[in-house]
Amino acid sequence: MKTVNDFNFEDKKALIRVDFNVPLDEAQNVTDVTRIEAAKPTIMKVLEDGGSAVLMSHLGRPKGAEEKFSLSHIVDTVSNIIGVEVKFVDNCVGEAADQAVAELQNGEVLLLENLRFHSEEKAGDKEFAAQLAKNGDIYVNDAFGTAHRAHASTAIIADHFQNNKCFGLLLAKEIESLEKVLGSSEKPVTAVLGGSKVSSKITVIENILDKIDHLIIGGGMSFTFIKALGGKIGNSICEDDKQELALSILKQAEEKGVKIHLPVDVVAADDFSNSANTQVVDIKNIPDGWEGLDAGPKTNVGFSYVIAQSKTILWNGPVGVFEMPKFAKGTIELGNAIADATADGAFSLVGGGDSVAAVKQFGFQDKVSYVSTGGGAMLEMLEGKTLPGIAAILSE
Repeated sequence: MKTVNDFNFEDKKALIRVDFNVPLDEAQNVTDVTRIEAAKPTIMKVLEDGGSAVLMSHLGRPKGAEEKFSLSHIVDTVSNIIGVEVKFVDNCVGEAADQAVAELQNGEVLLLENLRFHSEEKAGDKEFAAQLAKNGDIYVNDAFGTAHRAHASTAIIADHFQNNKCFGLLLAKEIESLEKVLGSSEKPVTAVLGGSKVSSKITVIENILDKIDHLIIGGGMSFTFIKALGGKIGNSICEDDKQELALSILKQAEEKGVKIHLPVDVVAADDFSNSANTQVVDIKNIPDGWEGLDAGPKTNVGFSYVIAQSKTILWNGPVGVFEMPKFAKGTIELGNAIADATADGAFSLVGGGDSVAAVKQFGFQDKVSYVSTGGGAMLEMLEGKTLPGIAAILSE
């Protein structure tokens, strides 16, 4: 796997696809700089070699050139984080872009305007990719968040850089971390899958059953399994049409020797609200009019015990409605258990939107081995799919 460490960028322009699709508030200020910070090591490697960096990214889902989605809003933030004054050009192709790239000196950084201001980007247009390719000598893909898209800047462009293409340090770390979990010899391997829907995780479960020893199922999706097993779940969220599927997953797991751990008790509420009345009940016997919104105390102890025995841990999805403080305890206790196991030498990978949000909210980022930056891309890798952005770099 070629990374930026395999190249010397002296007197070269690195064309880097970064993922600067960051949240902005109403005043167009960046509210979460995680993705910008994650791109810094790759950019610094290029500059320290004596080269220059041309950065390209998308932001949001603009319909044409919408000013509110302009990357000009993030230039100052990027400059502050990288420690170099970032130049900006108001297009990513065409005369203005060509000129700005031509004038770029070693040690300088140029940010191109939002790629998605051009519909050709998402369409994977070859001519558009050829125009983008003129902006650099070596192509670097460091955007895991879009690696599952066959867009012009993430995949098609690589055709123009046969031997001069590589992964950035962030994308390389993402691939290595996932491969460490999926191909791990460090057993036992435990996957924690939470969130509300079984349907969104089916392919993931089927793909990872061969690679894991324990599967913890929590969050809203657990109720589909409990109901399928004959439990009474009150008003809890449930995909009734997925009950047969849930039973088939349990059967597949048993055949493959994977131990499945379901919640045994829940914090039930009489309303979906932080001010609701609550009671701890057996998950198979939730009263009518009540819904399970968090893992109960016995479940927390049981899940923590499994985590403590694990050497490799994948966490995707919370085990309760952690956005409401009253129902956050299960997710916090799970995070603590994973942090403790990591401190004892386990490898832990957290990924997928809501679990990443939980890790940040409760301060676990530095207590786990790796927090993935790409939700959809990570899920597709866990499903066993080949990601276009990764395949494009690997192909000769």
